[in-house]
Amino acid sequence: MTEFSKLGLSPATLEAVAATGYTEATPIQAQAIPVALAGRDVLGIAQTGTGKTAAFTLPMIDRLVAGRSKARMPRSLVICPTRELADQVAASFDRYSKGQKLSWALLIGGVSFGDQETKLDRGVDVLIATPGRLLDHFERGKLLLTGVQMMVVDEADRMLDMGFIPDIERIFKMTPPKKQTLFFSATMPPEITRLTKQFLKDPVRIEATRPATTAATITQHLVRIPSSEPKAKRMALRALINKEEVRNGIVFCNRKSEVDVVAKSLKVHGLDAAPIHGDLDQSLRMKTLADFRSGALRLLVASDVAARGLDIPDVSHVFNYDVPHHADDYVHRIGRTGRAGKTGETYMIITPADSRSLDKVIKLIGEDPKEEVLELDWSIAEGDSARQRERSGGRSGGRGGAKSSSTRSGGRERDRKPPPLPVEQQAATEPFRESSPAAEAAPAPAREDRPARPERGPRRERGPRTEREARPEPQAETRPEREARPAREERPRNDRPQQDRPREDRAPRRDRDEDGGQRVVGFGSDLPAFLKPPTK
Repeated sequence: MTEFSKLGLSPATLEAVAATGYTEATPIQAQAIPVALAGRDVLGIAQTGTGKTAAFTLPMIDRLVAGRSKARMPRSLVICPTRELADQVAASFDRYSKGQKLSWALLIGGVSFGDQETKLDRGVDVLIATPGRLLDHFERGKLLLTGVQMMVVDEADRMLDMGFIPDIERIFKMTPPKKQTLFFSATMPPEITRLTKQFLKDPVRIEATRPATTAATITQHLVRIPSSEPKAKRMALRALINKEEVRNGIVFCNRKSEVDVVAKSLKVHGLDAAPIHGDLDQSLRMKTLADFRSGALRLLVASDVAARGLDIPDVSHVFNYDVPHHADDYVHRIGRTGRAGKTGETYMIITPADSRSLDKVIKLIGEDPKEEVLELDWSIAEGDSARQRERSGGRSGGRGGAKSSSTRSGGRERDRKPPPLPVEQQAATEPFRESSPAAEAAPAPAREDRPARPERGPRRERGPRTEREARPEPQAETRPEREARPAREERPRNDRPQQDRPREDRAPRRDRDEDGGQRVVGFGSDLPAFLKPPTK
């Protein structure tokens, strides 16, 4: 291990580091800090929990203090994929810059624009932001990035997973070409490699550990259960929490909806738990994290939004309620424990449906976790799930109070008859059924609840409308004729005879013709004016 005092940092920065209790630098810090102080671009590849935040925060502080600030324009920019990670970077910058006259602004979603715009108007040295909110301020005309001298991209592979690469490219083009760039990522997929070749200039590649490896201080366990029912998985999770001496722990789920369900289940069974995911209000997310860091909250149920970059120094256990879809996420999840040389325990619940995802995880980490056996009565979970399915089937309105097994399993209901068509549609489709080859070979029997239709005769052809054809063309009226015409007597709307008549006398009378369609028979005595022949 290398001491911070040998990395070339200023005395004021070393004093702030010593106040936090750290004296020795991690491998990524020991290699990245001297290169960043020299002003060169850095391509840092290291897994989560290795101290990347301090690796770029400490040299950034020293370079900003040595330089001169410009009029209200930020000199340094840090881009983070999530709000929690951006908030953590801001806390780290505030902690290490004590005693220095540096200002910073945190631009993240979920909070009002007003407070952030006030800081921007006042002028800051460092912007710490998520891509979306940074671009929002830029499009509002509240932000100018032409004075950026140092730019940091943290957790670049996470940016790729979240679809932020186009935004990152746009932000790079908004900053000056001549700037120092520090680029950190846990893995290097092809898209990230393309980005580094496009925007980094002769970077120093620093690879502290091989990508996506687990720390040696973490003991990993597998727990196989015989059922894929959610209730069985929740039983197994509660059994593990009660079995182990869990001082505090994080439970990871694949879906945000599952996070809420699991957190509620743990609270119902007397365990102190709270959810955190992207759909929650930002103030609630920050309060939940603050409670977990301080020890006021024992269990944090999280989606992968909290899997990367969160610096929670002392987490005793991590539980993978779901096997992650991407094997890399497993490494980042369990990296929440066993940090800074401390030991940690991790458990992953495996169901019969998780074999493929489990194989990917084992292939990535290169080792087989220890298997843990739980002695539980799994039939309880199976019975409760079956009863719940029956109740849900009864509410669906099916005959007999429950759906058939083929419906529950998602199969096609081959024997289910479609609902009968309306009479008009049946009449419209009847000639086509009669003329089809299948109908000629085997005519369809008549329905039992309705007598068969009688044979229909040929459709009658309507003759020409001689009355309309013989109607003379109306002649335009001259001005003397209009002036000589007597004025029409105005009559109140309510006294018009048409309003006094019953509605059925005014409406055209309709009847069915021989082939089942509707046709207009006549208007009775109330023939509209446009159909009356002209008077001579």
